Parts: sequence; C-alpha cells; structure tokens
Amino acid sequence: MSRIRRWNTPVTLASLLVLCSIVPSAAFGQKAMPANADPDWEVASVKATDPTETRGQHINMDGRRVLLLGTTVQQLLLIGYGMQKVQIANIPAWAETQRWDIAGVPDTEGSPSLTQVQTLMRKILAERFGLQLHHEQREIPVFVLTVAKGGSKMVANTSKPNGPMDQRNSHSSALHVENLTNTAISELVLILQFSVNRPIVDQTGLKGRYDLKLEWAPDDAPPSDAADAPPGLFTTIQSQAGLKLQPVKAPADTLVIDAISKPKPD
Repeated sequence: MSRIRRWNTPVTLASLLVLCSIVPSAAFGQKAMPANADPDWEVASVKATDPTETRGQHINMDGRRVLLLGTTVQQLLLIGYGMQKVQIANIPAWAETQRWDIAGVPDTEGSPSLTQVQTLMRKILAERFGLQLHHEQREIPVFVLTVAKGGSKMVANTSKPNGPMDQRNSHSSALHVENLTNTAISELVLILQFSVNRPIVDQTGLKGRYDLKLEWAPDDAPPSDAADAPPGLFTTIQSQAGLKLQPVKAPADTLVIDAISKPKPD
C-alpha cells in the first residue's frame, strides 16, 4: 500500500520547494519515474474550486497521482516555470485569484521528480488553459549567483554523471535543510529561488554535478540568541557552498502571456 505525500501549506513561491520536492520514492514504496522521461497527462480533470471551500491550497501526491486543490493559474506558472511573480507579464486578474482543483495521472510509470512535476504543470496550462507565451529578457531586480572568494566548497559527484539529482529536505519555522546529491547548478538555482524574493541568475560558470548540504534559518524564523542558531540563506550559501548571492539589476527571463483562458468544464 503506497503512502500519500500530503502538504497543507499555502501554495506560494516561498513554499513551493517544500510542496513540490519529491523525496526518494523508495521511502513511499514507489519507483521513480525515469530521469529522461518527458511526462504528459494520461488523464486530467480541471474544475473550479467551490467558492465556499475554506481549506486553502494544498498538493497531494500518491504514487503517480497528482492532486492540486485550490490552486490559481498564477501559482501553476510559478511551479511550472520556477519563476517569481515579477517575471510574469500580461497575466489577467482572474488568473491571480480564481482557484482550481486539478487531479490527474501522468502517462509515464513512476513517481515524478520536481522537474517532471514542472513539466506536468506547463502541459496542463497549455492543454487545458490554452496558455500561449513568449520569453523576453527584461531588466529587473535579481540575485546573481557567483563563486565566492576562496572557491566552491561543494563536492564534485562523478558516480552517476547521467543520473538524477537526489533531494532530501526538511523545513520548519526555524530551520530549512537541503541534502543534495548529484546536483547541477541549474537545479540548485531552482531550489534556492523558492526561498528568495528575486530571480537568480547563474554566473558561476560551474558545469559539473555536486553534493552539498545547506542549513539555514528562513526569513520569518523566530529570533534566537543561541550560539548554534543557524544563519540566514545568504550566509549559508557562502559558508557551506562557497557561493555568493548578490542583489543587482540585470536582464532576466520574463514570461509574457499572449493568450490564456478559463478551461471548459469537465
């Protein structure tokens, strides 16, 4: 009998990492979806959330079955493209406020990874909401990720160069922990972006895959005078990974919505 992965956290960009990160499938008796799979939906249902429903947003995953409740189109865009709100242009007002319940099963066996969940979100947006968009480079406030003075402290992983990233995390009001194995910098950028309020632009020049562990106090963590209290993310990324996040204005990828519409009832 499979266990259900359930998160009852509001679906905001700051919490999407916790909502969408897929813990090792074996922990739930599930085989992982092949790393090179490009899943689509075998079946999917999209319905407007009952306006009297007060449960808020949450995501359930039971093996291959994906269930998103009380989710807006804006939130689907944030999930699917790993973007901040400032990177989405021409979004209609209803897409920011109207909530939807989405249930479906991918057409590929196995439990999807974070990037495969993103693929599914992009495809439901195109297939059911008629999303059409184009990308533009626009100058906006971003964080630039570079190698800090002294060099990277991450451990190069050479054991499975073509294998998937293994992500294990935990999150509380006082501490966020990321254990990452075989991680590309592009994957690390996606993970970090869920915990900051600006897009992250990679300027590290690092092309390999790495193992690292990061522990930091979320921005809204309660104050602590303890000697062993975890630092914030910006200190952690430099002290534990040898990387640096710097706020600047720079060109960044922006999604410009050309067309989107409410789906027809199932």
